[in-house]
Amino acid sequence: MQQMFDPADTPELLAGLTSPDDAAVWKLDDERALVITTDFFTPVVDDPFDYGRIAAANSLSDIYAMGGTPFLALNIAAIPPDLDPAVAREIFRGGAVVCKEAGAVIAGGHTIQDKEPKYGLVAVGMVDPGRMFTKGGARPGDRLYLTKPLGFGTITTALKRQLARPEDLAEAVSWMVRLNRDASKAASECDVRGATDITGFSFTGHALELAEASHVGLRVDYDRLPILESARTYAAKFIFPGGAYDNRLYFQSRVQHEIDLPEEDQMLLYDPQTSGGLLLAVPGTSVDSFETRMKELDAPCWQVGEVVEGDGIVIG
Repeated sequence: MQQMFDPADTPELLAGLTSPDDAAVWKLDDERALVITTDFFTPVVDDPFDYGRIAAANSLSDIYAMGGTPFLALNIAAIPPDLDPAVAREIFRGGAVVCKEAGAVIAGGHTIQDKEPKYGLVAVGMVDPGRMFTKGGARPGDRLYLTKPLGFGTITTALKRQLARPEDLAEAVSWMVRLNRDASKAASECDVRGATDITGFSFTGHALELAEASHVGLRVDYDRLPILESARTYAAKFIFPGGAYDNRLYFQSRVQHEIDLPEEDQMLLYDPQTSGGLLLAVPGTSVDSFETRMKELDAPCWQVGEVVEGDGIVIG
């Protein structure tokens, strides 16, 4: 498909098929560009309202990962014909609540019938082209920050196996429904240019996308990674989604370990996340102002490593 669309014919397309970014970006003028993305998936939790909220937050995250502000969304849904209409309403209500929190309007959408529920959004935002984030924007000397903990995949897999404790699931849901809005805002104000969000390809997979697009290496301090304690419990029992093993098979050749980690700890690096946090490459000169701004916004963040010359990821 890329061969059919010559980038030279559309200089307004700032991010698209030729870049590995989280959303497409179309320049309107020197100060405005549209950010457009879509995402949807099958339920990761049993509660339909929470499912709707998680799916919406996940879809909007790609706008925030580009430094944008969402303003418009369309529902995308597949609903089984025998599903109780009240359940479908709760899914849509959950999505609407999150979009309203984000300041975005749901203006319609499209629904089909399918055997398994699926829900998500087409999301549209606006960004200043001179301040947008890309996966190619990280530079040696930048500090790596993560804005949500890891471990959602193993917890939701424990739920599917009817092994998850309610309090563990509630903690994971509270993070998955959280918008990446404040982290994106703080990063934009502090001259961040390299960013992505952590979703299905796991922390390792998305960090490698950032490294490869920026032609740099990453050093990650494993002990600084925020991992939910309950996720460690399920990981110790090797409760992981199938995608974790796929991620490890595909990405592990580009990861070097300077410390010995138990197998389950290594697997957490490949755990697929749903509606995960932003991974931000913050310039060294902006670290103090970024952390201060995040505190002002009551937004969590963890410094987990740095950008270096080279390639791949070193886990230390």
